Amino acid sequence: MDKKRERFRLFLLRLFASLTGPFLRAGAFGQKAIYPSSILLIRPDHIGDVLFTTPALRALRDAFPRARITYLIGPWSKEVIVNNPNVDDVVLCPFPGFTRLPKPSFLYPYILLLQFTRLIHTKGFDVALILRFDHWWGALMAYLSRIPRRIGYDIPEVRPFLTDVVPYVQGRHEVEQNLTLVESVGGRPVAYPLEFRPSASDEEFAASYLAERGVKGKEPLICIHPGAGAPVKLWLKESWAQVADALAQRYGAKVILTGSGEEVPLCQAICELMANEAIVAAGDTSLGELAAIMARSSLVIGTDSGPLHLAVAVGTPSVHLYGPVDVHTFGPWGDPSFHIALTSRLDCIPCNRLDYSAEEIEEHPCVRSISVEMVLEAAHRLLSRRSSYV
Repeated sequence: MDKKRERFRLFLLRLFASLTGPFLRAGAFGQKAIYPSSILLIRPDHIGDVLFTTPALRALRDAFPRARITYLIGPWSKEVIVNNPNVDDVVLCPFPGFTRLPKPSFLYPYILLLQFTRLIHTKGFDVALILRFDHWWGALMAYLSRIPRRIGYDIPEVRPFLTDVVPYVQGRHEVEQNLTLVESVGGRPVAYPLEFRPSASDEEFAASYLAERGVKGKEPLICIHPGAGAPVKLWLKESWAQVADALAQRYGAKVILTGSGEEVPLCQAICELMANEAIVAAGDTSLGELAAIMARSSLVIGTDSGPLHLAVAVGTPSVHLYGPVDVHTFGPWGDPSFHIALTSRLDCIPCNRLDYSAEEIEEHPCVRSISVEMVLEAAHRLLSRRSSYV
């Protein structure tokens, strides 16, 4: 969005807040001793960003064990949260701008806003936390729903609709950003780990799926997840094949290539370049089933993507290939000696830009500049901790 459009939108949002304030203004939450009985969380993002909120969910539950906690998320993130023990209700919203589909019409975001405003208003929440820093749409919905206390980041587009603002500190990890919001409502900013629990059926699927493909119980399994949400994040297929073959030969490991249905061609292409056999599981698993396979793996390697944070959440050592995205803000949340983030040495890193055209990507080799040797060295470092495999 160009600067003129941003300024015009900000003007309209501020104008709307000033005009409607006298009619819609809901007072501050009150004294901090008042116990919120019903809390709404709003986060429109996809897998990785929603996983980054799970430490905040634990901190919120610890602070308010009797409160009813509801999470408003996109359908694309349902599996991340649906079994989380710190959430009582999940409400699904196809947030405009996050569906990865064209808008049906210019008015669609505002029609949807009114629909969800009516729904949220009926639930009588005490507090709303806007967990994405720039999500004015969610903040406006909480405002129109007359939720008494609305907490979010001190961002110009969001600020007019909040009762409490928290600084958004550039360079701070997203997990820590989320915890600052919980702290502002009375929780303790404890550095909890990411949380995801595969179900019993997920575990059964993983055991059966791997057994059918010849993976024995004590045999090392290396999971490679090569896909990513943006083309500029992808590594070379040839490089993945070299890494997979080297690890299979050194450790006698089985290699499994995972991904979505759309990533089947990518995984098959890598498999065809390998000298060793590999299991192509892309398109075969749900998120929970993928997590269960990762939990059974000795190591997970992949590009900057939500499923790599899933590996962190289930406690499997991992190697993450980063490029345009800032590792300090969006890197793996956990012990850096257990979850290693790699970047090349290009001066432009991080630019945090993902929308390069196909023609531009060749000029931005930030991920492709990571060498096979760098990935193998990191993988050896992690696998060497498992003495039975060395």
